[in-house]
This record gives sequence, C-alpha cells and structure tokens, in this order.
Amino acid sequence: MKKKNLVTLIMSVVGGLLFALGMCMGLLPEWDALTEGVIVGAIGAIILLAMVLIRRKMDGKPMIVLNGKTIGTAILGIVGVLVLGVGMCMVMVWNMLVWGIVVGLVGIVLLLCLIPVIKGLK
Repeated sequence: MKKKNLVTLIMSVVGGLLFALGMCMGLLPEWDALTEGVIVGAIGAIILLAMVLIRRKMDGKPMIVLNGKTIGTAILGIVGVLVLGVGMCMVMVWNMLVWGIVVGLVGIVLLLCLIPVIKGLK
C-alpha cells in the first residue's frame, strides 16, 4: 500500500467516525449532547477537509483550483445534498412519506449528475 493511500485511509476513517459520532450526539435527544456533538462533528469535518487537501498535495496537484467548472460542480453538489437532506427530513421528521421519497430521489439524481460533470462527457 502506498503512503498516500494509507494516510487517506486513516484520516477518512477517523474523520468519518468523528463526524458520525458528532451527528449522533447532536441529533439523538436521549444523549442530550447538542453542543458537544456540534464540536465533535466539526472536528470530524475539518479532518475530512484536511484529508482532501493533503491527498492532493501528495499527488503533486495544487491544493485548490478555482475556476468555473469547480465552482459549478460545488454548487451542484451542495444543491443535491440539500435536496436529498430535505427529502430525508420530510420522511423521518414531518411524516410526508411519498413526497419525501420523491424529493429525495430528485436529490439523488442531482448528485448522479455530478458524475458526467466531473468526468466529462465523451
């Protein structure tokens, strides 16, 4: 295993676990740990962001490249994730099963649209 793959594996596991634990701490009322959950989740998100930047540096690529394509891709990804999250909330919180599934599927389709945007149409 290459060094960059090992570093990516370790950082993604630690960051993902901290982020997931923070979400559980913040969202489960039985735990009553909203403030602590936000802190732990933010630390996990920072580790995941650092992992992306470190991986790009180890690949010999520039840390951040901002152009029209990357900004458009980021906007499409953010909109897709938000729509998917709203669909999940509609199903689990607001008891709107059918419309929540429809909205969630629209969010999944938006996220699937990222594949040809990132890879490019041939």
